[in-house]
Amino acid sequence: MNTLIKKVNTMEIVKAGKEDLKEILELQKLCYRQEATIYNDYTIPPLLQTYADMVEECGRKLVLKAVENKRIAGSVRANATIGTCYIGRLIVHPDFQNKGIGAALMQRIESEFRAVDRYELFTGYKSEKNLYLYKKLGYTVYKQEKVSDAVRIVYLEKQNKGRKNKLCHDKGSRE
Repeated sequence: MNTLIKKVNTMEIVKAGKEDLKEILELQKLCYRQEATIYNDYTIPPLLQTYADMVEECGRKLVLKAVENKRIAGSVRANATIGTCYIGRLIVHPDFQNKGIGAALMQRIESEFRAVDRYELFTGYKSEKNLYLYKKLGYTVYKQEKVSDAVRIVYLEKQNKGRKNKLCHDKGSRE
């Protein structure tokens, strides 16, 4: 067994509870400051989200957390509607990046939504590490949207080739 797999196997990925949301929000803001620096824009929604906003949002979505030594090292959230799982806010603490945790979170969230036809997510066009990870996991770009002169959003999708006829976590509509 290689070292990378051993490190990821010591991490537990479980459903987050309301008691975890403050810590996840703090981690979200830490992680998205890196994104804000790339775009020189500190008004991006993940940095402006309040605790109340997060509680409301997470009431409609499945939120997973990656835990290492009782510390939340990463998180991802998703919901599904009409055959599509919308994945968002994949975050990994800078101390834990490049260790396979983001990939493990993505694989786990996909497995929680086995009944969908496809998965969809988005990231900024300059977010090279994100784009690299998503493409490595089988996602392909299907459209780009210009938000401003400085920012374009890249939408990626992945067809669910292993679709299972099981109930999915349909927690509301896409955001």
